[in-house]
Amino acid sequence: MKYITGTLDFALNKRSAITLGKFDGLHRGHNKLVDRILKIGKNGFETVIFTFDVSPTVRLQNAGFRALLTNEERKERAEEKGVDCLIECPFVQEIMHMEPEDFIKEVLVNQLKAAYIIVGPDFHFGHDRKGNPEMLKDFGLRYNYRVEILDKVMDEARAISSTYIREEILKGNIEKANDLLGYPYFVTGIVVRGRQLGRTMGMPTINIVPSEYKLLPPYGVYASRAYINGKVYEGVSNIGVKPTVGSSRAGVETFLFECDENLYDMEAKVEFYHCQRSEMKFDSVEDLKEQIHQDEHQARQYFA
Repeated sequence: MKYITGTLDFALNKRSAITLGKFDGLHRGHNKLVDRILKIGKNGFETVIFTFDVSPTVRLQNAGFRALLTNEERKERAEEKGVDCLIECPFVQEIMHMEPEDFIKEVLVNQLKAAYIIVGPDFHFGHDRKGNPEMLKDFGLRYNYRVEILDKVMDEARAISSTYIREEILKGNIEKANDLLGYPYFVTGIVVRGRQLGRTMGMPTINIVPSEYKLLPPYGVYASRAYINGKVYEGVSNIGVKPTVGSSRAGVETFLFECDENLYDMEAKVEFYHCQRSEMKFDSVEDLKEQIHQDEHQARQYFA
């Protein structure tokens, strides 16, 4: 897959089937758009996801936004889907103030050679978000491309969206979030050295510190799976600051069942399946050890 980021100087060599949006999460709603361009792509068109390198929400509102997927995680998900090209366009002044008509002509037609454009009904683009799907359709007649507007994927009465998923994660409803995503919610990071307290208790753990831009579920203990160096480990993860041992920075510490390997400096992906309890402060390390045994038992039962 071609991955284009950090530049406005991009151009394709053949006509394309494009879907545009924020694509935070690449969830079940997004999959409908991506699956459609992949089907069109079988007829010889290059398949393209066009998004931004940073959420417009962050740039325009300076909000403390936390993403469902980091850019690197989104890239990996897009590659898994089989898309030919992912473009993360810099959300700079030149793009922010580009009129919708200019975006269509300069970017979609001249640079990306659009033959098909697939969007949702609420897609907006251009300066002041003045561009919409109907405008895309109108200009399609002039520039010889076709537009398809796909209905939202629904979860009962509510459309599946990144906002909906974010709400469920922040409530701790990880199973519901996973259903809406279409895959288990996860964090990635490099395994770093912790205080090695788990090892002294006979329960060695791995520690990763996710990106500061990654949305973390509520602090607590989760049944989890970790993917490291081609291997899969079931386990139990603590998300939070580990108040019993005096840590102050939020991270993810995972006790891997049936594992006693040196995994430092390796990349880890930790998936969350079930919230077992909130983070707690214990009176002693012995109390903590006893609780971890209970957490392990509960997680093993979950995966049984």
